[in-house]
Amino acid sequence: MKQTASLSIKIILIITGVFYLSNTYGQDANPTVKTVFGKLVTSKNPKNGLVRCATTEYEQYLQEKDPKRMSNTQFEAWLTPLVKKYKANRINSKTAATVVIIPVVVHVIHSGQDIGVAPNITDEQVISQITVLNQDYRKMLGTPGGTSTNPVAADVEIQFVLAQQDPNGNPTNGIDRVSLCESSWSEIDINSTLKPATIWDPNLYMNMWSLKFTDNTLLGYAQFPDNNFSPSNPNYLEGLDTSGGPSSTDGVVSSYDVFGSSNFGNNFFLVKPYDKGRTMTHEVGHWLGLRHIWGDGGSRDKNTKDCTASDYCADTPQSGWENYECVTSDSCPAVAGNDMIENYMDYTNDECMNIFTQNQKERIVVIMNNAARRSSLKTSTKGAAITLVSNDVEVKLYESCPISICGGVTNQTTKTVVLYNRGTTTLTSAKLNYSINGGSNVEYNWSGTLATNKYATFNVIINSTSNGFISVSVVTANGVTDQRSSNNAATGTYIVPNSPTNYTFNTYKFTLQQDYFGSETTWNIKDGSGVIKFSGGPYTDTYVDDKSVSAIPALITQTWTLDNNQCYTFTINDSAGDGICCGSGLGGSGNGSYSIKSTDDAITIKSGSSFTSKQSISFTTNTLATLEFENSNDIFMYPNPTKNTLNIRVSDSFGIPNNYIIYNNLGQIIAQKKVLSASDLTINTSSLSNGVYYITVEKDDHKKSIPFIKE
Repeated sequence: MKQTASLSIKIILIITGVFYLSNTYGQDANPTVKTVFGKLVTSKNPKNGLVRCATTEYEQYLQEKDPKRMSNTQFEAWLTPLVKKYKANRINSKTAATVVIIPVVVHVIHSGQDIGVAPNITDEQVISQITVLNQDYRKMLGTPGGTSTNPVAADVEIQFVLAQQDPNGNPTNGIDRVSLCESSWSEIDINSTLKPATIWDPNLYMNMWSLKFTDNTLLGYAQFPDNNFSPSNPNYLEGLDTSGGPSSTDGVVSSYDVFGSSNFGNNFFLVKPYDKGRTMTHEVGHWLGLRHIWGDGGSRDKNTKDCTASDYCADTPQSGWENYECVTSDSCPAVAGNDMIENYMDYTNDECMNIFTQNQKERIVVIMNNAARRSSLKTSTKGAAITLVSNDVEVKLYESCPISICGGVTNQTTKTVVLYNRGTTTLTSAKLNYSINGGSNVEYNWSGTLATNKYATFNVIINSTSNGFISVSVVTANGVTDQRSSNNAATGTYIVPNSPTNYTFNTYKFTLQQDYFGSETTWNIKDGSGVIKFSGGPYTDTYVDDKSVSAIPALITQTWTLDNNQCYTFTINDSAGDGICCGSGLGGSGNGSYSIKSTDDAITIKSGSSFTSKQSISFTTNTLATLEFENSNDIFMYPNPTKNTLNIRVSDSFGIPNNYIIYNNLGQIIAQKKVLSASDLTINTSSLSNGVYYITVEKDDHKKSIPFIKE
């Protein structure tokens, strides 16, 4: 047994749709060395390189970041007597057990995709995960979570419900869809940026995040609880500096394609053998204070057994290492009992997991009674439904993303407005007002069909010379006054792109000094059309171990010859999310860095070393400066206003433009034409209705938009 500016605005409407994509996990590019949160991975599947859980590495990271956070030993010293006290009281008490209900918010993180386009998973996939959690934690008969006949199998008596109230007391379905600018997320970025920006009060909600990891071998991780009580609390451990861990990061994170169960739908992004929702069952176990059943002492990956490490639950037979297959195993034959491969806190495939034990339940109950942010959830009312009204539109704004000038438009950006139907009646129309930088209101009329808790989006296109803010509010829903005013206004900022620096030479020197984890580093440089001109990585790791001095990788030097009159974007990536600044565990020796310079080293375009998952820069070579084109007075139209004919005049110094596009005042494209000769710059406008239009003239990667009036 175990041991215990001037603006012009246009609108484009986008209605969300559903589309199915599939994702699969590939072989780890580096099967021998793996880091998560800058730590060497304790255990990963030796067959496919997948990291089933990174909670152990995350806890090491948190302890290093916060010296007041309890060590594992200190945590167990605090928890063990509380568990003993709970057991004694349970034996002597005849009080009936009480099921604890935990309100959950699931933050579905995407980068603008429609629902059903990865990683913006459907409501049904989210709901399937909550269903699995309840089947597993309640040991429900007739479900996969209720199949264990082991006498130590326990109903943990914890139930999970999607929140019915948001932090402001407004109605929600507990699914918080957030569009951010990153297409994938490193562990460091998740903790430093994503979680703090999206978390709901962890004293009132259990926070889950479904997202796409930059490291596609990682499945999930959780934040472990600890003793965050003041000395006045009777359960405070004398002599121990305590910390509750950062409240801005508390919760559970999962790759979107292991979140949910294929038992409940076919259009889910789920990958066998992790398609039954047990990744989150496992990670929530950590969030509730459970440890891996092998105590994190040994590692099958490293072929080292440890039959002394403990998970502090005597009814989980001693394991010497983690298990990955549904195959009977006895890694510690000197101790009674086979490895409990069916336990949710092992690493086996989803299909054979079906048990929490009585001792594991006791730990969870004690955590729920004594860890402050866990115990406060017992009295949270955020899972209780509130009275809904017939006509209720909630409005939100997506985050504004910096736009690369390569292929983009300077002095123009978009802001996405999101409409949710929070009423009981199908939403078919809504009237909104929005304003830019506190200016006059612009009315927008939306129409469509939205069931309760579904949403639609539309884009406000903003022409501006500087960054600013936009305010939007709901006026009517289904033709009547919106019946809930507390959720029908939003304000956000917008960002306009800047022109990249233009260099009057087209030959560049690139240098790269790798750190010790070369397999984490990739880079490329693309032209304005997205074509990769040069690239490199992943490279070979030179790391040996924490006690050895590794060989410094050889300096990489390349000469790039780039085309004139082009815009280029250079991007360097680090899959571990910790840049290339230093070697792990080696005292900072072996620092990496990169630079892009002129061949005589006189001009530096970009250099760096300390970043998270990626760093980028755009620049042009011997090309027309964007502002020179967009601000030129030698680009104009006449006559304006016009009745039948409109002429575009472009200075000879710029040459003939590539094409033009005509928009109406709703942002809809009315006409567009590729310009082959000067004669194409005379436009017949007789078929246009009277009103205001915009014409965008495009030259290479640069654009200028000019309004005109049709009489």
